[in-house]
Amino acid sequence: MIVGEAIRPLIALVVFLGLTLAVSLVGGAVTATSVGTWYQDLAKPVFNPPDWLFAPVWSTLFLLMAVAGWRVWRLGGVKVRSKELAAFAFQLALNLGWSVVFFGFRAPAWAFMEIVALFAAIVWTTWVFWRCDRWAGVLMLPYAVWVAFALVLNGAIWHLN
Repeated sequence: MIVGEAIRPLIALVVFLGLTLAVSLVGGAVTATSVGTWYQDLAKPVFNPPDWLFAPVWSTLFLLMAVAGWRVWRLGGVKVRSKELAAFAFQLALNLGWSVVFFGFRAPAWAFMEIVALFAAIVWTTWVFWRCDRWAGVLMLPYAVWVAFALVLNGAIWHLN
């Protein structure tokens, strides 16, 4: 019984890591359909980061996001933290949705509207995480900053094309 209780949080961490990894992999697969072709032909602003930067940044952000969600889960599980974990799941779905709209549908204008909703969901998730676990909120901050930058970048690409 004691061993099971000790392993349960580790299993939950693996689940959170697996969930965010799955979203990352599906989003990456959708992105791969356009990043080497259509995306290369778009006009981009001078502040567009080099392509090689996106994978390590997103990998780090998904890792931080997973740990943040796990920390909140540890405070009582889904029954106690349903609002916070629903916010987490919602922003994660919107994250995947942005890749589908921008790269899959090749629609920067629609993706801009989607990323505005994503950013709002991230801010909300960060806030509700912060209220129950400061470290979980802190872990979400780099993600919020990066998506704010991505929002500006998406808007600029939409404007230039």
